[in-house]
Amino acid sequence: MSTTTELAELFELAGRLRHTVMALRARHAATPAMRRILLDADRILGDLDLLDADAQELGLSRYTPPSSGEKIQVPHAGYGDDFWRDVDDEGVGGQPR
Repeated sequence: MSTTTELAELFELAGRLRHTVMALRARHAATPAMRRILLDADRILGDLDLLDADAQELGLSRYTPPSSGEKIQVPHAGYGDDFWRDVDDEGVGGQPR
């Protein structure tokens, strides 16, 4: 098994662990034990992110998550004023018509 595959498997397992812990937490409330387990799962994911960031230094290839879908090209041209009509400005509210 290659190191990249092993890193991908670690990310997948840690993600499933966190998902399972969140499901248990929803069912059994936020008891101190559940909070500790959730913090441990978050710590594992954080450590994996650090490992991935240091992958080049360690001589490993970085983990690239699988693509979730088709990429959409966003044009660099500006948008017309009509595009921004009725848009709230930082929660202040839309401009009067």
